[in-house]
Amino acid sequence: MAGATPKLIKQLREMTGAGMLDCKNALNECDGDLDKSIQHLREAGLGKAAKKAGNVAAEGLISVLVNDDFTKGTILELNSQTDFVAKNDNFISLTKEITNHAQVNDIKDAETLASSTINGQEFTTFLNEKIATIGENLVARKLASVEGQVVNGYVHATGRVGVLLAATCDDAAKEKTAALLKSVAMHASAMKPTVISYTDLDPEFVESENRAIIAEIEADNDELKRLGKPLKNIPDFVSMSQLTDEAIANAKAKFEDELKQQGKPEKIWDKIIPGKIERYIQDNTQLDGRLALLSQPYVMDDKKTVEQAIADTDASIKIVEYIRFELGEGIEVEEEDFAAEVAKQMGK
Repeated sequence: MAGATPKLIKQLREMTGAGMLDCKNALNECDGDLDKSIQHLREAGLGKAAKKAGNVAAEGLISVLVNDDFTKGTILELNSQTDFVAKNDNFISLTKEITNHAQVNDIKDAETLASSTINGQEFTTFLNEKIATIGENLVARKLASVEGQVVNGYVHATGRVGVLLAATCDDAAKEKTAALLKSVAMHASAMKPTVISYTDLDPEFVESENRAIIAEIEADNDELKRLGKPLKNIPDFVSMSQLTDEAIANAKAKFEDELKQQGKPEKIWDKIIPGKIERYIQDNTQLDGRLALLSQPYVMDDKKTVEQAIADTDASIKIVEYIRFELGEGIEVEEEDFAAEVAKQMGK
């Protein structure tokens, strides 16, 4: 060995994270000079990184970082090619390092992150070196930052889902607001709301879902009828945004007419109709329960909606920002035909 000794190989591996054979070859090429060997690995690594860059990275981790005073949160999706690499300590540390870098430097999106400087290097160079060390393509695909009076978040134990929330509240309620936001973030990680409130849903989308949900229920009723089971109510609407005062008044008039036809005394209608109106609203806001955070049954206490749970904690609390990342969402992974791939390789 011209330059590679066990001690130098160990030292170079610790400094670069490169493989043992790569370190040995680099030291032999550079006559045992550590600095030249590091540069040699960097140059070789960048070549490897470029080769890896075409590979689809759909695994990885979501990272959430909230500062000590709960006023700022950062969420990152860092992708790798395999779940095996995502569970590696080096990859986990890298995810945390990039998230911290983004928060400290007030970086709010992936584009700004890609053009930033980290540890004295351009971010792309920094990431390419990590690609060479880890041996897979890595992509810092999504990044977001939230600031507010109170911010908190949650990342699932698997690292596949993360949520950030920001809220306003009275100053005296900050501590309990931070605790509540953590719980609501856990709820959102599981229940997948797309908006904070039904008022955030696009009217055209609501109309299209109105038709689709009614068609779903009608199809369900066909099967229930075949089985001789009670049928579901067919709603008129699917969102509170559609329930105008006129719609509620029409429903009330319909219920009054039904009670009259049934011969129920008018003096007891006021004990029956509120329950019917409540059920009517539930039946006619199904889209809100699926997609609007505040309208969903709260997983910590499903007798309440999230909105009711917030009000019960403190009436001053208002959620103003919500971000949810799910690992690999939107990435198209090409299905490989193994037999065709083998045949292709054989034909070379």
